[in-house]
Amino acid sequence: GHGHEHEHGHEEGHRHEEGHCHEEVHGHEDGHCHDEGHGHEEGHGHEHEHGHEEGHRHEDGHCHPHPHVHRNLHDIYHIIDRLDSNERVKEMARTMFRIVAEAESKAHGLPVEQVHFHEVGAIDSIVDIISAAVCIDNLGVEDVVVSALSEGHGHVHCQHGVLPVPVPATANIASSYGLKLHFTDNDGEMVTPTGAAIAAALRTKDRLPSSCRLLKVGMGAGNKVFKQANVLRAMLLETSQEEDRTMWVLETNLDDCTGEMLGLAMEMLLDAGAADVWYTPIHMKKNRPAYMLSVLCRESSIEAMEEIILTQTTTIGIRRYPTERTILERSEIQVETSYGPADVKVCAYKGRTFFYPEYESIRRICREQGVDFQTAYHQARIKAEESRQD
Repeated sequence: GHGHEHEHGHEEGHRHEEGHCHEEVHGHEDGHCHDEGHGHEEGHGHEHEHGHEEGHRHEDGHCHPHPHVHRNLHDIYHIIDRLDSNERVKEMARTMFRIVAEAESKAHGLPVEQVHFHEVGAIDSIVDIISAAVCIDNLGVEDVVVSALSEGHGHVHCQHGVLPVPVPATANIASSYGLKLHFTDNDGEMVTPTGAAIAAALRTKDRLPSSCRLLKVGMGAGNKVFKQANVLRAMLLETSQEEDRTMWVLETNLDDCTGEMLGLAMEMLLDAGAADVWYTPIHMKKNRPAYMLSVLCRESSIEAMEEIILTQTTTIGIRRYPTERTILERSEIQVETSYGPADVKVCAYKGRTFFYPEYESIRRICREQGVDFQTAYHQARIKAEESRQD
């Protein structure tokens, strides 16, 4: 992931420079990409130190009055809404600016709607953020991994005076979105609020896949000189089908949940994308009859699944472990029975084909036609087999 990538991007320049596009971009494609870390995010900021525009912005960026154009979050959203792009791109861009606005709001003690973008609202920053969103969308990136962002130390001079590194807005974003920082002995800012916001908005995973194919590498150099190369690297990676076999199992024991509570939790977990959810009768301490809730999901869904479990049940802890599964190739066809249409799942294994009529179709036929389940199921399966022989 790129995330990192960008993230690190380092410093300023680059980012752009390179268009970041890539950067962030990078890859990940599949999500992953990483960066390397180096640093600095997108760099901007950095320097800002210089103060100018850039910098400030950040940090606080904005508020300040100057001859510069000041835009609030609503103004920025209006610009984004007019983009000749798809909704995914617009939503990513809105999220990035919202993250910056919330961080600045906290830093200044002002409501979000009163935060004005000075540098962040400047054309170059708008282009940076929107370019990142466009590139991620164009590359078809599904997941983004962000490595630790390298940050400097000391102070930076900006419109609001002398600020500590990391500047307040960057620190707020890192804290709120769980971005990891790697502190170096470089003097000055290496991670700006804008870069941190891009990383926070795009990140979907904390770790790279155990194996993957490296498709492309994007690099961008910053203008600021550090002891090490001030370069942002993003990688576009593609995972294999083997990687797709890895799933996670979440488990928790429940001895004080009602049946209704358990039923709602299962519905919500399945609606949120769980591959499977099941309850197992168990006996717990004090010989209490209880249930163990088990959820099968992808790694990217763990956080969402745990949130549902922790809020919709009475548990105070969840176990989890990776597992592998073998999946048959599958497709779905529709056949016409004497009772109406029915969907049938077709699975293949070592030259053999299996046909499994879908429950909902059989259920509909039984209710509407007054047929018994076994008869409707058998006819749907026979019709499916005949369709494949033709």
